[in-house]
Amino acid sequence: MKVTIDLSRCEFHGQCVIAAPDVFDLVDETTIVWEREPDESLRADVEAAADVCPTQAIFLEG
Repeated sequence: MKVTIDLSRCEFHGQCVIAAPDVFDLVDETTIVWEREPDESLRADVEAAADVCPTQAIFLEG
């Protein structure tokens, strides 16, 4: 699975960090880092993060 974030859409609300803390992390108010190819065991968390993202900026491939 590959995870991407459209940074032009992301508003750094942090909902992804709550849903999938092992994948996403807010460094500060305007910087997010994430595991681009997380383990398959984290798929449900990543899907939940994509679902709760207010701007729908998170995308999964594979």
